[in-house]
Amino acid sequence: MGQWLVDASDTMVASAIKSLRVMPLEEVRGVRPAQQQPSFEMVLYFNPEQRTAVNIVPGLLAVILTMTMILFTAVAIVREREQGNMEYLITTPVRPLELMLGKILPYIMVGLLQMTIILSLGHWIFAVPVNGGLLTLLIVVLLFIFASLTLGLLISTAAQTQLQAMQMTVFILLPSILLSGFMFPYEAMPQVAQWLAEVLPATHFMRAIRGVVLRSAELPDLAGDLFWLAGFSGLGLVAASWRFRKRLD
Repeated sequence: MGQWLVDASDTMVASAIKSLRVMPLEEVRGVRPAQQQPSFEMVLYFNPEQRTAVNIVPGLLAVILTMTMILFTAVAIVREREQGNMEYLITTPVRPLELMLGKILPYIMVGLLQMTIILSLGHWIFAVPVNGGLLTLLIVVLLFIFASLTLGLLISTAAQTQLQAMQMTVFILLPSILLSGFMFPYEAMPQVAQWLAEVLPATHFMRAIRGVVLRSAELPDLAGDLFWLAGFSGLGLVAASWRFRKRLD
């Protein structure tokens, strides 16, 4: 009899493997045992009780930050245009890149406040552990906040009105929630859906935040996702600045 070591931080995956454990595999091979025995032994790590809250709370942090951070900055440039402030911005010596940074920096504190509230309530009310280091947690959350804010800026430079910006935001939010691994296991999705999920910042943050909060993952363990978030933030900020300069011309 073999033994499986299962990452139970994803309760859906752990439940699926647990159901396989009691399948009558001996009968499939044509052997009828006198008494039904488990096909293999299981050892559950990180969430042996298979509590749903342990899986939901870090994922909920990713969903809320995605919704708020993208929406806040998606209407930033459009609001200036609708309120008639764009002409003042054009006449100032502020460069487009500096303007983009100025639009997103105030919201970083809002995102950190949201993180503190969600993880604190999850720990006090649902006993969700925070096993990782605070510095690692802070770096992961900051990178995701920055990536989400720059994505919102890209939407803001493409939209003509605030209503249009909010509608475009919905087309980002729905795939982020459905494909990031929050509602469905990433490995169970079709290959095309996985390719699309890898483009979204929420997918990388979902893996990283669950790794830090539930598995005490360190920065080297999350290097791939963190480098992607940092690269997305840098490219997104440059693209938003270029689009803003182009619109001024």
